[in-house]
Amino acid sequence: MSLWNRRRMLPADVKVSLTLAQGERVLASAQDTAAHWLVGTDRSLHLQEVGGWVVLPWQRIDRASWAADTATLTVHAVADFGHEQPQHQRTVEEPGLFLDLLHDRVNSTVLLTRHVPFAGSRGLIVVARRPPVGDGAIEWSCQLDETLDPADPLVVAAVERGLANARAELGP
Repeated sequence: MSLWNRRRMLPADVKVSLTLAQGERVLASAQDTAAHWLVGTDRSLHLQEVGGWVVLPWQRIDRASWAADTATLTVHAVADFGHEQPQHQRTVEEPGLFLDLLHDRVNSTVLLTRHVPFAGSRGLIVVARRPPVGDGAIEWSCQLDETLDPADPLVVAAVERGLANARAELGP
């Protein structure tokens, strides 16, 4: 038994319902107030829903927030450029070590974060992430300030410049 799942054992029937990659290991789990499971593996976050699982590789999670007063966990997935950021919200009264795993795994994927100024105090953030296991490709994302329009050619040009500069900084 690993240190991550000592407090909350994942029931065998739930574990067999997961679709895990070869060698993928369950590290921590928690149950929400709707009796759905949140399972963290060495590669992904698995969120149980009615009818199946949503699987978010760690490098596809932008951030997660925890509101202790409402026991609300919100996971913000990385969005494709110009699209709204997907969110997954759960009420988890006893997260145990699951929150530590979530924090550690998401943060461990970030290789580089750069702010690119645009039009005064507004701007965008370019982020490079990598999978926490294996030699997967670097994934790039860009977050715009809320007031910026992703269809604006000047914004698109700033994104392209920001990505090019970040890629050059990170190197081959």
